[in-house]
Amino acid sequence: MLRAPRPTLAALCLALLPTIAHGEDPPAEKKDNAATETPVERAPLEERSQEDASALERQLPQKEQQQLKAGDDAFLALWKPANVAEPNGVVILLPGDGESADWPRAIAPLRNKLPDVGWHSLSLTLPDPKGNEPPPRPVEQAEPPADGDAKTEKADPATPPPTPEQAGSAEPSTDPAQPVLSAEEERKAQATRIAARIQAAIAFANQQGPKTIVLLGHGSGAYWAVQALSDAPSAGIDNLVLVDAEVPPGYSPALEDSAPKLKQSIGDFFYKDRPLDSAAALKRLQASKRDKHPAYVQVGLKTLPDRNADQEQLFRRVRGWLESHLQAPGKKAPAAAPAPIIPQSPGI
Repeated sequence: MLRAPRPTLAALCLALLPTIAHGEDPPAEKKDNAATETPVERAPLEERSQEDASALERQLPQKEQQQLKAGDDAFLALWKPANVAEPNGVVILLPGDGESADWPRAIAPLRNKLPDVGWHSLSLTLPDPKGNEPPPRPVEQAEPPADGDAKTEKADPATPPPTPEQAGSAEPSTDPAQPVLSAEEERKAQATRIAARIQAAIAFANQQGPKTIVLLGHGSGAYWAVQALSDAPSAGIDNLVLVDAEVPPGYSPALEDSAPKLKQSIGDFFYKDRPLDSAAALKRLQASKRDKHPAYVQVGLKTLPDRNADQEQLFRRVRGWLESHLQAPGKKAPAAAPAPIIPQSPGI
């Protein structure tokens, strides 16, 4: 009987080559390597408002860009000087939640057209909302998701859905050195941060030596404009414009409880063909009458299907208010005209 040949040393080496080539380690060594691995911390995501500001810096002329500072917080503001020899003043524009300093609805049309009628325009970048879920992008700037974003992992069925308190609070920080703030604390910090940006914008506007400064807020920006003037009545602002005003979710007080108590001349622009907006505007008007506000003017707009025509309507109405109801700096709002006295004939 023939014996099977013994494996030679060369044959044994050839048999072990695939294991060595693929870098396979013994199980015990794998465990040791896994134990020494440390999780890699992700860098914090950039705010969406900062991403929008970076995009505007690439798209818009450098001469329109102003980097302002509110403490340690630097932010982009868009500046356009008036196209006249003697400007009327400065209009500071506050966009709403989810809107940029050049938002195509209200903000961009006003900031671009006001300089042609004698006004400097300064449009601010406001930080992302805090203390609530971030609002969805308004329809005007919604972008399709990238190919990589379209593939989402399935949720773990064993994981319970978040409670309303968890959904309304900010995501906890992974940095142990950073304290975890409640939703209420986040909202207070947000209000402080926005107020500082508005004050920085007012300081910049004053450097231009304007005749007057007008604060104009769109959407939730109108709420922040009212809050800024409520907290700092002597901010040097004599006129306030509210456009499509709304209160951010989770914040108070309501606009009808705060706006009519201001001493500034107020132009309140709303869309009368939107039932909810019209009802909210009526509450503000009634409150202004109860508080006897001497210069509270409401202007009802009609939603037009053509966006250009709709924005032109808004610009013309705002321009008309600026020309007719503007309060001079340092003066009190004009008192309401008394009812005329009609002399009666004898015997009546």
